[in-house]
Amino acid sequence: MADKHHQIKFPLWQYLNQPLFNRDLELNPRRFAYSWRIGLLKRCWSKECDAKGPQQH
Repeated sequence: MADKHHQIKFPLWQYLNQPLFNRDLELNPRRFAYSWRIGLLKRCWSKECDAKGPQQH
């Protein structure tokens, strides 16, 4: 079970700020949250991360 501090809450602001006349408008909140979380995961995967930390020369 996820710790309450690490749970991703419903993206209410993003849900309410969807463009009205966009064909990708999602009115179902569960579907919107699902697709938003997938997008968040893709954005996190695409970021570069240096596991070694800053290099000192």
